[in-house]
Amino acid sequence: MDVVRIILSVIIPPIGVFLQVGLGLHFWLNILLTLLGYFPGLIHAVWVILRK
Repeated sequence: MDVVRIILSVIIPPIGVFLQVGLGLHFWLNILLTLLGYFPGLIHAVWVILRK
């Protein structure tokens, strides 16, 4: 399932974070990072998914 989340994160980073943690702090932080730039949002999304 992590592979699917990572693939979705490459396309749209907040979706992968949402599937991992729901509407928590990391989701909103990822939206902010993605709005500031695609790569910061992508890095944060992969970090959230792989840290468990």
